[in-house]
Amino acid sequence: MAVKENLRPGGRSARVQASVHEAVRTLLQSIERTDVTIPLIASEAGVTPSTIYRRWGDLQELLADVAVERLRPDMQPVDTGSAKGDLEAWAEQYAEEMSSGIGREMIRDVLAAQDNSNACKCYAFTREQMELIGDRAQGRGEGFPPVDAVMDRVVAPIIYRILFGDAPSTDHVRGLVADVMRSEAVAAIPPLPVSARKSG
Repeated sequence: MAVKENLRPGGRSARVQASVHEAVRTLLQSIERTDVTIPLIASEAGVTPSTIYRRWGDLQELLADVAVERLRPDMQPVDTGSAKGDLEAWAEQYAEEMSSGIGREMIRDVLAAQDNSNACKCYAFTREQMELIGDRAQGRGEGFPPVDAVMDRVVAPIIYRILFGDAPSTDHVRGLVADVMRSEAVAAIPPLPVSARKSG
């Protein structure tokens, strides 16, 4: 069941969503995950269980929705002064956060939902971050790989290791970044002409 989108900011539906999300986060911090139920969440949020079932369908969809909001970036990638430095700093932080206990739980919640719309949102969040780094690099006159190349050769290997193996080491993450930055793909997006950079 897909969660309704485009809620009016500050409207009743938005307030219900905020209350339910907060209730889920509170319960996950205070009791075992396996003990969390929709009736408990409803009681904590001050809504009826039917409200939650009507909006989210089941517990897993709700947990996935909460996880997506927690995975939403709350800041732009750090500006280190170079494209490689920006991507390296982002990838190291991403690997560290996603391989933590909380990070792994959020990934599992998103992937366990029957509806893949939340997983697509997570993909979009990450892609937007890569586009920001690429735009910043282009503005500085640096080449940058196509976003798809970064997603496939940096982000995907990090997530795969987190899901099916040990957390990737810092050296491994830096190696992924170095490989994609020195690949021929970098030449696919040329830097802006000097005249264009000056006019900006």
